[in-house]
Amino acid sequence: MQQGVGGGGAGWGQPGPHPAAPPQPPIPPAQGWPGSPPAHSHQPVAPPSVPAPAVAPVPEATGHIPLPPAVAGTGGATLAVLLIGPAGAGKTTVARHWASTRPVPTAHVSLDDVREWVCSGFADPQAGWNEHSEAQYRLARRTCGFAARNYLANGISCILDDAVFPDRPVVGLGGWKRHVGPALLPVVLLPGLEIVLERNAARSGNRRLSDEEVARIHGRMAGWYGSGLPIIDNSHLDVEGTARALDETLARALA
Repeated sequence: MQQGVGGGGAGWGQPGPHPAAPPQPPIPPAQGWPGSPPAHSHQPVAPPSVPAPAVAPVPEATGHIPLPPAVAGTGGATLAVLLIGPAGAGKTTVARHWASTRPVPTAHVSLDDVREWVCSGFADPQAGWNEHSEAQYRLARRTCGFAARNYLANGISCILDDAVFPDRPVVGLGGWKRHVGPALLPVVLLPGLEIVLERNAARSGNRRLSDEEVARIHGRMAGWYGSGLPIIDNSHLDVEGTARALDETLARALA
């Protein structure tokens, strides 16, 4: 006996023609799939498209190229600076302020401070310049140079201050460049005589000099004019303004 598959109401194994199966409605796709047409729609469905990767909008071309903001002054440069000036010029105060306000690590070393590390047997230059005061000065300058080189070798800028005379080799610029290095940037701070006299009068201890000594030192410092070194007259500048002028002067020297 032959077994067949029938449709409609026909039974198993019944010979003869089979009636056509009634049309079946289309099976809707599972809910949640992309591109699923509404249940009542019989329009052909386009295959789902792959979303394109997100692309940042292109700004309209105007002919102007945006530039990063400029960094004023010396920025993050590693520098070795020597601030020169007479007594009362404010070089120690300005150097400390400049060092403390830079955006990168910067040390301040004052020659007068290092000289006064010698307690017993300190050769006070106010008592007269002799072989002892000169020897202690040279020792202090060498110590400052060693400290500056050590800071620079570790990526830390350094500013030093000293009353360097243009006409006296012993207390001159050559010794500083020899101990710190040829990259040393000297800048002269030279306000008017009346200003240094006023500032010196506000000092105390062995930092205060006689008016005659202040005038003599100030007159010898005038020899820096015409030397080619940058000179800042801070007669009418406060500490912050002088430090800003120093930074701008150093930036021009670097450029």
